[in-house]
Parts: sequence; C-alpha cells; structure tokens
Amino acid sequence: MLYIMKKKRLQQIQNEIKRIKRELQKIGDMRPGSLTQQYRIPKEKIGPYYQISYTHKMKSHTEYIRPMFIEEIREQIGAYKRFKKLVGKWIELGIEQSKLKMDIDKNSKEM
Repeated sequence: MLYIMKKKRLQQIQNEIKRIKRELQKIGDMRPGSLTQQYRIPKEKIGPYYQISYTHKMKSHTEYIRPMFIEEIREQIGAYKRFKKLVGKWIELGIEQSKLKMDIDKNSKEM
C-alpha cells in the first residue's frame, strides 16, 4: 500500500514540474531589483525620482529610471519574482522526486 502511495506522489510531482515548466515558458522580460521613489529634498518631498537597486554577479547596482519606464520596470521585476518562485518550487519538487525514486527503487529490489 505504501508503495502505491509513493508511486502516486511521484506522478503528482512529475505533473507539477511539467506545470512549472509551462509557466516558465510564459514569462517575458524580467530583471531583478526593487524600484523605489526618492526625493532630491526628502524632508520636503521635492524633486521625486525613481531608482532601481539590484545585485548581480555579487555586485550591487543602482540605476535611475525615467518616469516613462516605471510601469515596464515594475512588470519586469514582477516577472523576475515569479521566475524565482517557480524555480524554487521546481527545486523543492526535484529533491522530493529524487528521494522518492531512490526509496521506490530500494523497496522494489527488496521485494
């Protein structure tokens, strides 16, 4: 009975990984970072501007973003966060899948 449950769980994991791969294919342009609004004179909130801050290849970067690109950058950051979440879930499932396969193989050889 436990063997059947493990096989069923393995199939569920494989289906979930397939779903994640399909979702990853839909992701468009992306970039890491966080977008913040700053002010040239913060106390009086005068002179607003936007900047994106991110780390890539262990280097910190900050760039100014023109107002006309704010929405596009927000979408790219959202896509990156979605990408990271999906990849993280894929890794978790991959580890569980690997352990289950080894356990199933070990148990089937003992039978």
